[in-house]
Amino acid sequence: MVLFRRSLGDVLRRERVQRGMTLREVSAGARVSLGYISEIERGQKEASSELLASLCAALEVPLSDVLREVSMEVAREESVVLAAATPLKVHPRPAAGEVVASAA
Repeated sequence: MVLFRRSLGDVLRRERVQRGMTLREVSAGARVSLGYISEIERGQKEASSELLASLCAALEVPLSDVLREVSMEVAREESVVLAAATPLKVHPRPAAGEVVASAA
């Protein structure tokens, strides 16, 4: 099962780390408790749209960029889940003397 909150947390953490920011710095900038941001990054809490906007402002990253990255990550996870759930098709063996392919 693909969880949006886990992907969102992963993206937010990556953005924070890429910018060399600590949880404390993001917490002060977003005016959100450090513990709550940590729970969001670990995918344990859902972020409201207002909170997400505050986090993005503190990280100086457009909300649309974060949502685009989350969307791409969810799509990648879904494709893995679908591939694992799709049974492999077994093709019957060709009969003796049957031509399967020819080279030109």
